[in-house]
Amino acid sequence: MRTTKKIFKWVLYLLLIPVSYLLISLILTLITIDRNEIATNGDKTIFLGTNGVHLDIIIPIKNIDSLVLSGIRHYQNENYLSFGWGDENFYINTPTWGDLTLSNATRAMFLKSTTLVHVTRYKKQRTDWVEIKVNDAELQKLNSYLLKTFKTKTDGTKIMLKDKGYSPIDDFYKANGNYSCFNTCNSWVNTGFKESGLKSCLWTPFDFGLLNKYK
Repeated sequence: MRTTKKIFKWVLYLLLIPVSYLLISLILTLITIDRNEIATNGDKTIFLGTNGVHLDIIIPIKNIDSLVLSGIRHYQNENYLSFGWGDENFYINTPTWGDLTLSNATRAMFLKSTTLVHVTRYKKQRTDWVEIKVNDAELQKLNSYLLKTFKTKTDGTKIMLKDKGYSPIDDFYKANGNYSCFNTCNSWVNTGFKESGLKSCLWTPFDFGLLNKYK
C-alpha cells in the first residue's frame, strides 16, 4: 500500500511539470506586447504563415535586405520567401507529421540541440497567410533579426544543407541558437516581432499566440 502511494505521488509530480508548462505558456501567450508607440503605420507588407503548429515569417523578396538574401537560393520568377527556425534533427527526420516519433519530439523539446533555418520560396501570395503592415524601421529590424539567425562560414557565407529540402522549393541552412521547450520555433518568430517593435506575446511556444494578435 505504501509503495502504491509513492508511485501515485511520483506520477502526480511528473504530470505537474507539463501541466504547469502549459498553464504558464497560455498566460504568457495572452499578455500582449504592443507595437512601439513611436511607430507609424507602414506601407510595407510581411506575412505570418502556419502549418497548424509551426509559424513562418514570410516576406516579399523586394522587401528582403540584400545581406539576408545573399547566399539564399531563389529564382527570378519567385516573389516571396518564408523563414522558419527549429531543431535540426526534428526538421530533417520529420518531413511530415506521419514521421513524428516520440524520440524526435522528446529530443527536440528537452535537449538543447542544433538548429536550422527553413526557407521556402513562393511565386504567389497564399490566401491563408496573415498580412501585416510594417514601416521601414520595423522591416529593417526584422531583416537584421533574420540575418543574425543564419550561421555563416568565416567569410560570411550562409551554410546550406545540400539536397535536404522537402520539395524543389525549399532549403535548409545552418542556424544560430539552440532549440528547447523554452525556445521553440514559434517563440523564435515571436522574439523577432518583439525585437522589431511589432505587436507580440510576452512569450509563447504556440503558433496561435502570435496569429491571434493579428487576426
